[in-house]
Amino acid sequence: MNLYVCIKQVPDTETKIKVNGDASGIDTAGVKWIMSSYDEFAVEEALRLKEKNAGSTVTVVSAGPDRVVDALRTALAMGADNAIHVELPENADSNMAAKAITGALKKESGIDLIFFGKEALDDGAAQVPQLVATFMGIPAVTVVCGIEYSGTTLKCKREIEGGSFEIVEVKAPAVISAHKGFNEPRYATLPNIMKAKKKEVKALKLADVGVSSSDQKIKLKNFQLPPPKQAGKKIDGDAAAQAKALVTALHNEAKVI
Repeated sequence: MNLYVCIKQVPDTETKIKVNGDASGIDTAGVKWIMSSYDEFAVEEALRLKEKNAGSTVTVVSAGPDRVVDALRTALAMGADNAIHVELPENADSNMAAKAITGALKKESGIDLIFFGKEALDDGAAQVPQLVATFMGIPAVTVVCGIEYSGTTLKCKREIEGGSFEIVEVKAPAVISAHKGFNEPRYATLPNIMKAKKKEVKALKLADVGVSSSDQKIKLKNFQLPPPKQAGKKIDGDAAAQAKALVTALHNEAKVI
């Protein structure tokens, strides 16, 4: 099987975010970057499928600045065989990213399955998997937390509202976007980390995948950080006095009752 996993590099959730000088995005200086956590489930599922099907290969694909190569090497250290980096501007939107990834995938042959995370941790747009499927003319199943494989047929379990699940059956090739609970992603071992540093990462320019600046449909401006949280307020006294003071504060200050 020829398995592909599309990943995105995002700021670590513990990184302190700052707005850049012209408020068009974040200041990337000093940011710690990681593979988006939902993408880890996608990588793990592809690796498990590879282990069950002798002769299979897993190729990871990422579109972005040069720094995304580090995320690709993380996936290689987990056990992926090949990696493709499509050069993409820092401010590229979902449409441009999807077209770049699609262009890279169309250069490959015999694709069986394409895995994504259900959304990226930074923008939460959840658009790229469906866009890629549309551009490639293949089905997509989103928010997947389990799959039963039977030849080229996939019976996908996906989460829907209210804590319920539905089963969707599709034929490969297809796009699958992974949700939390799909599996337990493995850790990269030290030997594999060392091997990943030596593996070749195929580099593609925008022109190589038929994408230009005109494919960007959205431009962001006036980024603002959330207002700082107000300091907490401590209420003294016995339980009865505290309860009375709390109700008064909720009514007069917070105005929620």
